[in-house]
Amino acid sequence: MSSFPTALPSVDAIPLRGGPVLRWGVLAPGRIAGGFVWALHRHTDQRVHAVASRDPERASRFAAQYGIPRVHASYEQLVRDPDVDIVYVASPHSEHKRQALLAIAAGKHVLVEKPLALNAAEARDIARAARAANVFAMEALWSRFLPQTLLIERLLRDGVLGDIRLVAADFGGRFDFDPEGRVFNPALGGGALLDIGIYPIWLAHFVLGPPPHVHATGSLTQTGVDGQAALVLTYAMGAQALLHTTLFAETPQEAVIAGTHARLQLDSRFFTPGGFTLKAARSDQRLRWTDPSGLQGSEGLAWQAVAVASHIAEGRRESPLHPLERSIALLETIDAAREQLRAAGPSAHGHLFTR
Repeated sequence: MSSFPTALPSVDAIPLRGGPVLRWGVLAPGRIAGGFVWALHRHTDQRVHAVASRDPERASRFAAQYGIPRVHASYEQLVRDPDVDIVYVASPHSEHKRQALLAIAAGKHVLVEKPLALNAAEARDIARAARAANVFAMEALWSRFLPQTLLIERLLRDGVLGDIRLVAADFGGRFDFDPEGRVFNPALGGGALLDIGIYPIWLAHFVLGPPPHVHATGSLTQTGVDGQAALVLTYAMGAQALLHTTLFAETPQEAVIAGTHARLQLDSRFFTPGGFTLKAARSDQRLRWTDPSGLQGSEGLAWQAVAVASHIAEGRRESPLHPLERSIALLETIDAAREQLRAAGPSAHGHLFTR
């Protein structure tokens, strides 16, 4: 049995400044894109050079708000801009594949907001196109690049937690019902699983890998998208992930990774910069870690951006931390859960899916 550490190791986070710099172009400026651009300009040397929207006035307002020098009248014009190195796609989920392929066809690197696409089949199309064009492509699963995630990865690799038996995580929020809005509209890829449930599912994949078995239960909204879902992911060695997401209520948004030697409890909003407590399995020994950067909330998007710039400068076409196959596997799990919920109807009691 490994001994409980006397101190936590240091984190080798990528420096936010002083590294390679990319010129970014933003497709579909909205709230999510705004948080991304603000984090880049405030905390890194990365710079957004251009923005495009279906609504030129919206693009102009966005450019003025965030100090972006160039506004394009169309997505096609932006991806052809020779001064844009990489395109950030921040549109509704239903547009991710089309806009990613548009950028890739123009020879641009691309960072696509999570989820990478509506389903695993679309994600595979993006991966094939990016590889054929020899451009960098990644899903913007920003939590993977946070300092706390890098430290947790080291603890797992060093066996500090022992054999992992359980991952438990939830992400629920109270969303006002809007049948035409992004969250509830099936035509836009609405539903809890794709929008916020992806974070608990990502954590389970990060710790345990893609699950052989998925069981989902929950309920649908009146527009037919998944409004609430509980997932049990079961693994060959008996480990499980217990995950929950909902559009109907705000939940603690916490996560636990429990092993035979120790338990790691992540703070609320586990997917953002924060902290965790590591507790020994059979004693009161515990260690506390808090992100020393002081960054909060969407400010943590900065690490993702500098990681992408570093990967591209190294000549990589995928991230070694979050490669495209990981994004495809995430969507395979979500596809299985959504299929079970739809098949069960409004009460949405799922059935076992074998990978």
